[in-house]
Amino acid sequence: MTSRSRDLDVVVYGATGFVGRLTAEYLAKHAPEGTRIGLAGRSVERLEQVRAELGPAAADWPLLRADATDESSLRDLAAAAHVITTTVGPYAKYGLPLVRACAEAGTDYVDLTGEVLFARESIDRFHDTARSTGARIVHSCGFDSIPSDLGVHVLNQQVQADGEGTLTDTTLVVKMRGGVSGGTIDSMRTQLDVTKHDAKLRRLAASPYSLSPDRSAEPDLGRQPDMTMMVRGSEIAPELNGWKAPFVMAPFNTRVVRRSNALSGWAYGRDFRYREVMSVGSSFATPAIAVGVGAVLGGLMAGLSFAPTRWVLDRVLPKPGEGPNEKSRQQGYFTTDAYTRTTSGARYMSRISAQGDPGYAATAVMLGESALSLALQRDDLPESPGGVLTPATALGDVLVDRLRGAGFTIEARRL
Repeated sequence: MTSRSRDLDVVVYGATGFVGRLTAEYLAKHAPEGTRIGLAGRSVERLEQVRAELGPAAADWPLLRADATDESSLRDLAAAAHVITTTVGPYAKYGLPLVRACAEAGTDYVDLTGEVLFARESIDRFHDTARSTGARIVHSCGFDSIPSDLGVHVLNQQVQADGEGTLTDTTLVVKMRGGVSGGTIDSMRTQLDVTKHDAKLRRLAASPYSLSPDRSAEPDLGRQPDMTMMVRGSEIAPELNGWKAPFVMAPFNTRVVRRSNALSGWAYGRDFRYREVMSVGSSFATPAIAVGVGAVLGGLMAGLSFAPTRWVLDRVLPKPGEGPNEKSRQQGYFTTDAYTRTTSGARYMSRISAQGDPGYAATAVMLGESALSLALQRDDLPESPGGVLTPATALGDVLVDRLRGAGFTIEARRL
């Protein structure tokens, strides 16, 4: 295992981008005194501007030049810190060289990816290397996919504590106010481009177990659609009203949660079926709203797949590095409620909620606390030899406690 002696605890790579800057700002305000933090990016001049805006706490933070196209600079970056936090995407374009550098150096790594094919390639190419060095490569440490992954994690913990068997049909219901980031849109474009002319990659991206360590070992639970187009609330839980709509992040989040189940030896159960939907209220109009949401999402994907309409969409959709103003970020919020029935017939739910735009303000908290979990509490983390892991399997209760301390509600109970 590679030595853990490094000059810095955490480096924020991509600190001049929108979410990278928000993450650096969060760490400047909330990292414990004495935490050694650095900022990295292509331009030292721009990094100096960001550091100057972060206040006295960041005045002495080192600045490191690193470029996704310069593997030597990425190796130097990985050697400098215990944890690299990266917001530089789309990850399929820019992410793999840094994953490699961290895996080889035994450096822990966290990112914000919601890209199935990038995560799959990272697993295939670098999981064994990271295990050999002890590096924890933890993808999806923002709104993709911490509320989903930790929501099922704490749900399962409560079921196990009560001795009520394992999880079966489980549905996450999302309520949120906030925008879709330009980075998320760019990731969607990239995956559409990659799969457009490759049937094998399309099948891989469509598989419900596309991120599982061994897809042949997964149980055959029948069809598990990427996005449930429309479902009545009472079908999820008797107390839920209205209709639920497709959730745009479900195709990625569901695969992360299934990977967590497999990496933990199917701790959630071999009969665990998982899906995600979005709440659109409980009024008489919700069926029409749910249909409308599905139509918009379908239209967006179709539009990005067709050159003439993509040209138009590229001019109106948010671009990478763009985001809402501070007032809008603070007015956002999210709540995710996971409902399950266990093999004993008992019903449970878990809730994760937080104030702040999910894709920006809340994501900066989740990413920052994920990095601090690895840098400051590594001895308390779930036992693991390293590898390409998930938030639940790499960070577990340490991150749960840190997010609670940061103002998140995280709870589970029997219904």
